[in-house]
Amino acid sequence: MTKIKYIKGDATQPIGDGRKLLIHCCNTVGGWGSGFVVAISQKWKEPEVQYRKWSKGHVKGLKFELGAVQFVKVEKDIVIGNMIGQEGIKSKDNVAPIRYPAIIKCLEKVKDAALKNKASVHAPKFGSDRAGGNWDIIEGHINDILCANDIDVTIYEL
Repeated sequence: MTKIKYIKGDATQPIGDGRKLLIHCCNTVGGWGSGFVVAISQKWKEPEVQYRKWSKGHVKGLKFELGAVQFVKVEKDIVIGNMIGQEGIKSKDNVAPIRYPAIIKCLEKVKDAALKNKASVHAPKFGSDRAGGNWDIIEGHINDILCANDIDVTIYEL
């Protein structure tokens, strides 16, 4: 079992050799414009373009729903994982948008992609800011799903 590596740095500049999956949490309304996605769009245009197409039903074979992940290749060795892990964009009745069962489903898909492609996983502390999630819970799911399968995970903190 691997351990999560925490580093100070920019997640849009993932470190290390080999293939890398850069994952982050998206919403169910097709909103893209605040948080980590701003940094993604400043560096690569395609993840936003593909996410917006997907949210409007213009991507065949991949349903836009909680627990789904859209993989978008941005460089020879970097793929962005747009994970649908939050319902809407705002808290309702004191319930944060984060949906932990969806995060688990997303991480299972990320695990499969990482193992298939022999890739490491890189991310900011997704789901714990705008989505309102508890990082300790999300970290536990990363440990249970990715690290337990010996996938190298690096979390970036600015």
